[in-house]
Amino acid sequence: MFAVLSMLAALTLLVALFDFIELLRRSVTRPDATFAIVAEIAALRLPWVGMEILPFAVLLGAIIVFWRLTRSSELVVARAAGVSAWQFLAVPTLGAILLGVGATAAVTPVSAVMMARAESLEDTYLQNGGGPMSLNGGQLWLRQSDRGLDPQGVAILHALSVSAHGKELDAKDVSIFRLNAVDQPIQRIDAKDARLAGGNWVLAQARTLTPGHLPDAPHTLELPTDLTVSRVQESFAPPDTFSVWTLPGFIRLLDRSGFSSIRHRLHFQSLLALPLLCGTMCLLGAGFSMRPQRRGGVARMIGSGVAAGFALFVVSKLAEEFGMSGALPPMLAAWAPAASGLMLSVALLLHLEDG
Repeated sequence: MFAVLSMLAALTLLVALFDFIELLRRSVTRPDATFAIVAEIAALRLPWVGMEILPFAVLLGAIIVFWRLTRSSELVVARAAGVSAWQFLAVPTLGAILLGVGATAAVTPVSAVMMARAESLEDTYLQNGGGPMSLNGGQLWLRQSDRGLDPQGVAILHALSVSAHGKELDAKDVSIFRLNAVDQPIQRIDAKDARLAGGNWVLAQARTLTPGHLPDAPHTLELPTDLTVSRVQESFAPPDTFSVWTLPGFIRLLDRSGFSSIRHRLHFQSLLALPLLCGTMCLLGAGFSMRPQRRGGVARMIGSGVAAGFALFVVSKLAEEFGMSGALPPMLAAWAPAASGLMLSVALLLHLEDG
């Protein structure tokens, strides 16, 4: 654990240094982005960087520890005493898994809050400052459950421009399509202005069009909703700004509101698979560093272990990209690299231990 945490601290600080340099480069043309602001953004990203680098830190820590035990012949003595590799690997592997569980359960809430703050500062000082509402040119599409005409139906809202002001959201040129449970249109509402506040869409100068009826005269109308301004903004926020505890409920909200939840599902499954990936990296490091020195080629074996771990790390990131695009189911994209790496590392240990 000491070796892994030492490698984690060293690698995190190294990556954070390059991130800080990149932020400084971007702040050159931003007079408001002072050195203190840039340093704060880099510091707020530290827990997220640590979460990303944790599997590779486990690999390097395991390689260092088992190489030292092999060099001092302690593993040779353990095997001569009748202790198999599986027995003395049980505790380190369990420690790596528990480290992954602790990171997922305890670090992600802190990392999510700090990352959200970092994203806010970066958007304010290093970007255009449009925020999440700047997507699609300021337009907004969303879907919500309809609590009015048909409790089983949905209401689809489109606004040509939106702007957030504290706990209120203002929208211009709004069209709302209300559908029943079998997706048949039952009503359309057009309004010049709409405001989301207090659990309702308050529609000004709204005209209601119902099949078989003449359009209503412009009037003020309230449409109940379970959306809030923060939820609408968070739907565009990166998944890294959510902890493992808040993701399931937010994914359900995204599905009800018609937003894509693929990124959030993939991030949630990746967090759940992190303990397995840490355990896999520990076994992989052991398999490439327990070669007796008398056989030679130790440096080559350790280098191969680092390369194999890095390859597994890259494959997991590639699988995430495939999952993000929808080419792979989120669960498969998150769990397949860790599971395949576990099987390969176990096969390597079986070959080394039992011949």
